[in-house]
This record gives sequence, structure tokens and C-alpha cells, in this order.
Amino acid sequence: MNSLPLIDLLIVIAYLIAMVLVGLYFSRKNTTADQFTKASGNIPGWAIGISIYATFLSSNTFLGVPGKAYGSNWNSFVFSLSMPLAAWAATKYFIPFYRNSGEVSAYTHLEHRFGAWARTYAVVCFLLTQLARMGSIFFGIALSLQALTGYPMAMIMIVVGISIVVYTVMGGMEAVIWTEVVQGVINTIGALAILYLVVDSMTGGIPAIIDIGKDNDKFSLGTLSPDFVQSSFWVVLLYGFFMNLNNFGMDQNYVQRYHTTGSIKEAASSVWLCVYIYLPVSLLFFMLGSCLFAYYESNPALLEPIRMAAATERLPGGSPAAISQLASTLTAEDYGDKVMPHFMVTKVPVGLLGLIVAAIMSAAMSTISSGMNASATVFSVDIYQRYIQPDVTPKQSMKLLYIATTVFGLLGMLTGIAMIGVKSVLDIWWLLSGIFASGMLGLFLLGIISRNTRNTEALIATIIGIIIIVWMTFSPQLTDEYAYLRNPLHQNMIMVVGTLSIFLIGILLTRFKKTKEPVGEAVGEEI
Repeated sequence: MNSLPLIDLLIVIAYLIAMVLVGLYFSRKNTTADQFTKASGNIPGWAIGISIYATFLSSNTFLGVPGKAYGSNWNSFVFSLSMPLAAWAATKYFIPFYRNSGEVSAYTHLEHRFGAWARTYAVVCFLLTQLARMGSIFFGIALSLQALTGYPMAMIMIVVGISIVVYTVMGGMEAVIWTEVVQGVINTIGALAILYLVVDSMTGGIPAIIDIGKDNDKFSLGTLSPDFVQSSFWVVLLYGFFMNLNNFGMDQNYVQRYHTTGSIKEAASSVWLCVYIYLPVSLLFFMLGSCLFAYYESNPALLEPIRMAAATERLPGGSPAAISQLASTLTAEDYGDKVMPHFMVTKVPVGLLGLIVAAIMSAAMSTISSGMNASATVFSVDIYQRYIQPDVTPKQSMKLLYIATTVFGLLGMLTGIAMIGVKSVLDIWWLLSGIFASGMLGLFLLGIISRNTRNTEALIATIIGIIIIVWMTFSPQLTDEYAYLRNPLHQNMIMVVGTLSIFLIGILLTRFKKTKEPVGEAVGEEI
């Protein structure tokens, strides 16, 4: 990291060492699987709320959101606007269900309702979602640090990944939560610092930023017309609602935290605290992207190294002439993710740069560490103890959790390396999460809402739903000869249509069998 000033380098190294020491401190308490996965239910609700907020505020937000706002507009902010409704559903129905069941895994209920296949399907979808999430975050952090250090992205992912693995394996869930509390604060301060520096560097200040943003339609939330082909307001709102319902309602990252508090009320309050904090902070990141656009629009000569870097990444090994020609054709959307790292390199003063790098690293580490812990828990409970060795001893259980946490951390790192070269880290995450999460959310809603749906109807609905998800995902790649078979909807609708397909087909099949009890009983009664 010799391109960073010494003081910034020392700050980054000190942060990494501090995270490892936190894991070492909490490792003394990790004598049981219950402590490792649930922190024995002793974490206060406010700390859980900030940790959930920190999980949302990953490097996908820190880098992907400003990059998205720079390249397009505020359309993706509608995702955040959907959070309150999803949080309401989760706190009213899902949290009481999980707390009363006592199951640390979010997917045990599916086996009780539909059989082992349902639980296994949901677990596989969850693990794939986590690999996509961790991979995109590893990629995001490497994208930023490469601009600061010049080191290869793969090398950066390996160094950061090893640090995350060490403190997560040693510290367990309690270390994850308390480090996320610190990381959430650091992330927010870092974003505010960058925003201040951008505005301060802008000739004309805030009025000029607003004028340039208006002239280029940077503050638009998307068209309000009922358009589901492009990324309209309604497409992002529907996607956001179903994805946030999946996050708050059945994602193991969050469900596991509900068990770490002392009561249902504390668990519910933690979700609302996350929403109250994340909504204004996510708006801050969109503002940051618009401010960066105004700054570079006013200083177009500064964009040349950014375009060249993006072109070089897309055309590795190309001649200077070919790279230069490609760079001249790139749009703001093509290099949006690289703008904020470039601003940091050129405008952030020594000392503060190290703190902001630590903030970006903490944004990545918080989400990756929680994903590792949750993935290891699901693998241990839903796969290993279910199919391989049900009667594991406490010692064997701890060893299994340590190994699984390490393996999933390394797999997430490899997934990030495989993503090198993608256009937008936020787009690739939204696409992959929608594909994997829609199936398990639809099945889960079917299981808790429709009391009369049984194994056969659920299985048929899931198979049909998977076929629909696969078609919507891959049909755009069909040749022009089969253009009529392409999915006409926006890719974010995969999450919406996939979820509703499984749920509604299951309901229709249940009605078709003319069950004696009415379908669609109130969720509260079913739970």
C-alpha cells in the first residue's frame, strides 16, 4: 500500500488489527454453539438495530449507490422508501413467530410444513444469495482500494478476506454485532466527510449542484407511469418491498439477530431503529452521487483518468490506442463506480483519507462477517445436523461452526474475484439476489399464510416458479430468431414475479383441490 501516505497506511493497518483483537477478546466467551450463533440472547435492542443498519450499509451502498446516482438518478432510492412497509410486516408477524418457535434457523419451519425438500431448497437459495452478497461486497471494497493502492483487486480481496475470517471465526455473533455497531458509526461519519469535501470543492456550492442536477434529471425517482419494462418508480418499489420483506422476514442474517435480544419487543424495536437510520443515510449517499456528478461535470478534464481506468479494466492487454478509443465511448453509467474512489485519491487530505478507507472497509467487513456467521449457522443446523450427523456433541458443533465460517468466507472472496470487470456492483447484486431470494420468499409466504397448502401443491408451485425465474433470467440472451420468447419485463421484476408465482400458484392449486378449510387465513392465526 505504498501509494497511500504513511499516516493513512497506519490508520488502515490499525483498524485491521483492532478488528482482529475484537475477535480475540470475544473468543473467550465462545464455548458453546448457542453463544457463537445467538450471543446467548444478551445483546440490547439498540445495538442490534445499529448492527442491522450496518449490514444494510455495505460497500454496495458506500460505493454502488453514489456510482448509481452518478450514472443515472435517484431511482434506486425508491428501494429505501419500501423499507417501512416491509419492516411493519416483519415486526408484526415474523419476529413473534421466530421468537416463539425458538429455532435459530429461519428455515426449519419449512420442513414442518412441506417436508425436507422445502427446507433444503430454501437453504440452498439462502447460501447462494449470501455468496452473491459477499462476492459483490468483496468486489466493491477491492474496487475502491485498487484506486488508492494500485494493487491488483484479487490481492486486496485476499488480504481483507483473511482479516474478516480471523475476527469472525474467533469472535462469533457477539463480536460481529459489536464491531458492526462501531462500523455503522464510522461508515456514516466517513460518508458525511466525503459529502462535505465534494460540496466544498464545488464552484458555486450547493446552488450550482442543484442546478446541474436539475438540468441532467439527476433527482428523478423514475417515471410514475405503470411501466414494468424499464426501471420505473413502481418496479423499484415492488422489488424493494419483496427484497426487504425477505431481508427482515426470513434472511438468516437478520433472523439470527432476533434471537440475540431479551424480548420480542426489543427485537422489533431494533428493526425500526434500522429503518429510521438507514432511510436518511441512504438519501445522503444518493446526494453524494449527485454532488460528484455536478463536480466532475464542472471539471470534465478530471474525468479522463477515470475513463481510461474503466476502459483498461474492460480491455485488459489492449493497445493504448484501443483503450483510448474505448474510453471515449464510455458513458457516466459505465464508470460511475470509479468516481468516488478517484475523488478520494485526489481530494481527501492526508489523515482523513485513512479514516475514510477504514470506513469503506468497515462497511464491507460488517456485511461479510454477518453473512459468514449466518451461512455457517444455516449449514450447521439445516444441512450437517439434518442429513449428516444429527447428534453432534457441543465440541463437534463448535468445530463445525469454525470450519464452516472459514469456508464460506473464502467462497465469498472467490465469488468477488470472479466478479472483477462487472459494470455496476449495485446492479449485479440486485440481479443475483432477486434470482435466489424470490423462490424461497414465495415458498415461505405460502407456508405461513395458507394453512391448507400441503407438500404436493407446494412442490408443484415451486417447480413452476423456478421455471419462471430461469426463463425471466436467461431469456433475454436468446437470439433475434426467438425474440418473442424473451422476458419483456425489467430484471428487477424477477424478484416480484418469482415470489408471486410460487405463492399464487400454490394458493390456486390448494383451491383447486377444494379443501375444507378456507385458504388465506390471517397470518397471525397461522403463526
